[in-house]
Order: sequence, then structure tokens, then C-alpha cells
Amino acid sequence: MKYKINISIDDVSPHPLSSVKVLEQCYNLIEEFEDIKFTLFVPLAYWRTLGDTATPEPLFINKYPEFCQYINNLPSKNFEIGYHGYHHGIPRVTNNDEFWKLDFNAADHLFKLMFSVVKESNLQNTFKSIFRPPAWKMSQDAIKAAKANNIEILALSPKIDYGEKYDKVVYYNCNPPWDPLGLYEKTGIVYHACEWDRNYLNETQSKNLGSLLKENVGDIEFCFMKEMLDSEE
Repeated sequence: MKYKINISIDDVSPHPLSSVKVLEQCYNLIEEFEDIKFTLFVPLAYWRTLGDTATPEPLFINKYPEFCQYINNLPSKNFEIGYHGYHHGIPRVTNNDEFWKLDFNAADHLFKLMFSVVKESNLQNTFKSIFRPPAWKMSQDAIKAAKANNIEILALSPKIDYGEKYDKVVYYNCNPPWDPLGLYEKTGIVYHACEWDRNYLNETQSKNLGSLLKENVGDIEFCFMKEMLDSEE
């Protein structure tokens, strides 16, 4: 049996401290493991309104053509792109939790706003129908809205009781340093693009990951999100 491994990175955005810079570490890993795969989760109008990482206005990706071009030009062999919220947080309330307490109509509206920005960015053929809610938090109504908007896969936390079942879900089990690296039958490894986050995929985190992969290179299979699902799903 080979261990399936999906590596994902949250909050890849035009924010200067949560940007595509993190992908330098991905390319370093690609040099060692040519078939390694990453799922990047992109908030469509990232807007932190609290603390010293706040920006004066939302960072709509369609207003950053160089960012969009970079994302569009990523090698499809190694990268896939998923949705990670609209603002990511609730402006002037929290920098996270955007989908945590929404009713159906509010969640449905946010999904449609996300799709609209992707279309305006000409990235509708680049984004896959995969959604990870900010901070992994999602109300039952938001899950129903995801179904109504034909989201194929949800990327969720095994630590949260969502109260609403979904046909296709991929859970993480490694979130260094809080949930350390290890191998499971299905290994979901999560990092952040945020340089202020302890889970940021920096050089040290990258080396730790590379060491795990080298030690087990004959026993692992790199996967995109869909490949993490059982065939019957």
C-alpha cells in the first residue's frame, strides 16, 4: 500500500505578506520530487481589516493581472487551484470565519461573488470546483449552498462537527507545527502562504517536509484533491 499525500497551501493572494512568494519553496521541492502536487487555495478578494496585516481595501485578484497570470501559468502537473472564500473574514469583525455563521442566502451570495471574480479574472478554466472555508469553519447552510452551487469537493477539518454531510470531502491530518508531519493512508498536509503564520511554508518547513518525503519516497503517491477520494466516491 502506498500512502496518498496531498499538500495544500491556504491564502495565496496579492497580499504582500501572503503572496506567491511561498511558491519558491514549492519549486524547490519540485526539483527533488518531479511529480509532487500542491493544491493552492485562493481567497478572491482577500481583506484583512484587523491588526497590522490589514489592508485599506479588498484585494480583488482581477485587479492584479500579474498575480492572475502567475496563477494561470503554473504547471498543471504540479499545481491545482481551489476557492478559499471571498473576503476570507468578516470585515471589521474578524479576519477569518467568513462562512461560519451564514444562512443559506448569504452563503449562496458569497459563492456567486467568488465565481464572478474568477470569471472577471479569466481564470474560470484554472480554478477547480474545490472549496476550503476560511479557518475550515462552515455552517450547515453554507454546506447546503456549496451543494447548490455545484462545488465538487470540500476540504475540511476532522476536528469540526459540521452537522451536514457532503458527498466528497478531503480532510487534513497534518498542520505543522500544531498537527505535526506524519504518514497516514490518506495524508492531508496543510500550510499557509501568510508569512505571519507559524504554519507558513518557509525554508525550515520545506526542509522538514522534504526529509519526510525522502525517507518514504518509495511508499508515497502524490495526489490532487480528487485523487484523495475513494474511487466509489
